[in-house]
Amino acid sequence: MANPVFNSKNFQEQMHSGDGRGGAATQQAPGWYQGGSRGQAPQGQAQQGYFGQQGQKAPQGQQYTPEQLEQMYAQPAAGPADTGRMSYNDVIAKTVITLLLVVAGAAVGWNMPALMLPGAIVGLVLGLVNAFKREPSPVLILLYAAAQGLFLGGISGVFEQMWPGIAVQAVLATLCVFAVTLALFASGKWRVSKKSVKIFMVAMIGYALFSVVNLFLMLFGVTDAMFGLRGEFPLLGLGIGLLAVFLAAFSLIMDFTAITQGVQAGAPQKYSWSAAFGLTVTLVWLYVEILRILAILRGSD
Repeated sequence: MANPVFNSKNFQEQMHSGDGRGGAATQQAPGWYQGGSRGQAPQGQAQQGYFGQQGQKAPQGQQYTPEQLEQMYAQPAAGPADTGRMSYNDVIAKTVITLLLVVAGAAVGWNMPALMLPGAIVGLVLGLVNAFKREPSPVLILLYAAAQGLFLGGISGVFEQMWPGIAVQAVLATLCVFAVTLALFASGKWRVSKKSVKIFMVAMIGYALFSVVNLFLMLFGVTDAMFGLRGEFPLLGLGIGLLAVFLAAFSLIMDFTAITQGVQAGAPQKYSWSAAFGLTVTLVWLYVEILRILAILRGSD
């Protein structure tokens, strides 16, 4: 779902200051980030070129020849990786690494279903820790991915024995929702607004309350259906499931928006891990909801 790290005060400060130390960092940010105005290096020290290249020590008053100036401006521009800033490629690379770890964990969980519950508990705890941690931790994010993989592999294996082919269907449906959502965002046809975020939050609160009530009804034996009220009343279950899929898709739009803003604002490179974590959380949630919808549909055959 939408990553709380992106909405935190710390991340917002880093996006607007270009550094991890809040308002005071604006004086220490690179020259290209401060509207192109560079601070002057102390006399006798090497000066930093506009393109991120280290210049030679220049005595006070030294004039550069046209050839030297042309050579300086011919230097390749420093990219986000050179300046320690967040980039799309970095976000993609870290997201791929995280998802590959989910798949690896799922392979283990598929063959060892007993790890499903421990994986779910550990994944929940690490998810909360990562979501509200002030600074992203690559180790904790990767551990979260592995734990969620155990859970997804275990539950997928159990469902596969009950309804053959359901796991592949859920994976394909998840990829389709992700691809369509990304295409709509890239084309500019689906954007986040303040009003839509408010509606999203109200819907999320309602969904969360229903999920908690449904869980307690299942724990106390009020309903013995596999998915509680969602299984006992299939139409209700399908309606809630479709709502959850839409909320997950909107969460992806919010993640894409936050990533775009972070890259454009020159957020520190470490927040690429936050982006990878946010996308992974949303994709895991989306997959579970689609898997449950398919189980309800096939269970009512």
